Amino acid sequence: LVDLIPTFNLGTGTANGTTYLRGDQTWVPFSDILPTASYGLYAQTALGTNITNTIVDTSLIGTGVGTLTVPANAFKIGDSFTLKMCGHLSCANNETIHIRIMSNGIVIGDLGVFQMKITTNKHFELVSDFTITKIGGAGVAEIFVNGQYSYNQNANTQLDGVNFALASNTTFNTTITNTLTITAHWGSAKVANSIQSQNFVLSKTY
Repeated sequence: LVDLIPTFNLGTGTANGTTYLRGDQTWVPFSDILPTASYGLYAQTALGTNITNTIVDTSLIGTGVGTLTVPANAFKIGDSFTLKMCGHLSCANNETIHIRIMSNGIVIGDLGVFQMKITTNKHFELVSDFTITKIGGAGVAEIFVNGQYSYNQNANTQLDGVNFALASNTTFNTTITNTLTITAHWGSAKVANSIQSQNFVLSKTY
């Protein structure tokens, strides 16, 4: 048998599954990891993968600085975030694209299968806000997400797009590590269909 050191010998405060031992030898909640003020979490610094001529679901986010990951038990009720992405886009007429925002592989934002008009060497923008409304395991935790996807079509460079909103309360889980991903896939594989992110910033807003 291995003797364990009592937690009260390792610092002051309550040592349990929701706290960590800080450098000043105090046990504090994981939630302290996330600042309460507005704060930049991630900024893309390189072009993302050019998703073209494929129907494979692929990440839109390029490499960058910061983090897309929140540790287990670090979310607090009311934590709010915003993301903004823009990039380059081309597609044949009436092609469909499906963009989803996921946390730990769980879909939290979904613009659905969206049919687009012909566009050549134009641009797109994706913006989204989300708020943690309940914390806990799957079936208890809850997150509210809303957003908008828009792009320039060839005809008079008019803007076209779609709004989306989703409340996730069955599979979202704050007791595990959550990593944000944004993916896209085309309805058909054509050379004319391509999407690539240029700018992406994730920020904590509350």
